[in-house]
Amino acid sequence: MHHPTRALIVDDDKEICTLLCTYLADFGIEARGVHDGAAMRRALAEQAPDVIILDLMLPGEDGLTLCRHLRATGNIPVIMLTARGEPADRVVGLELGADDYVVKPFDPRELVARIHTVLRRARGDRAAPAGGESERISFEGWTLDVNTRELTTPRKMVVPLSNAEFRLLWTFIERPRRVLNRDQLMDAARGQASNAYDRSIDLLVSRLRQKLDDDPRDPRLLKTIRGEGYLFDARITR
Repeated sequence: MHHPTRALIVDDDKEICTLLCTYLADFGIEARGVHDGAAMRRALAEQAPDVIILDLMLPGEDGLTLCRHLRATGNIPVIMLTARGEPADRVVGLELGADDYVVKPFDPRELVARIHTVLRRARGDRAAPAGGESERISFEGWTLDVNTRELTTPRKMVVPLSNAEFRLLWTFIERPRRVLNRDQLMDAARGQASNAYDRSIDLLVSRLRQKLDDDPRDPRLLKTIRGEGYLFDARITR
């Protein structure tokens, strides 16, 4: 028998926690609210949730620090709540392993939709490949292990990828030598369509270029197509 979806809300605003817990219950999501990092750790020790809703601005350890801790110790999907509108803040959250973010103030229906999206994606990511074999994809001397999400350089050095970086690279690998616009790429990185003026994808592409040792002034792999988007110029071998 499947248990209801369990959400852990980490936000120092007790009123928001109470309102979200009540609202999520209407959608069959059992939510519990805690207000700082220490309480979050205690709650996780008692029962692992299916998804964590994590506020960026917290007393003591902030949301980014806690997100880094969560990624180092497990793979529970994390949705960050942030009042900050700067693309850099959103990208840092994605870089540290957050699966999505919601900017305050937000419509609770949007949060419910994001929860369902990250859970569907997480369940898909965890599905084992047929025969239990690891799938490796090569391009221009690089190798990506799809199961472990490890990227190996032509010199056989392993480069770690965040969740967002992996999803972005995978999107490029699935569509080599095709121009992809920012909306398509943010949809891959966040699992949700972005707003047309969201420039955080540019910062995320820049970080992926760094991982691929791709000179931003003259990129060989991730090329900027002015006014259109980006193109992954590589030959793929599976």
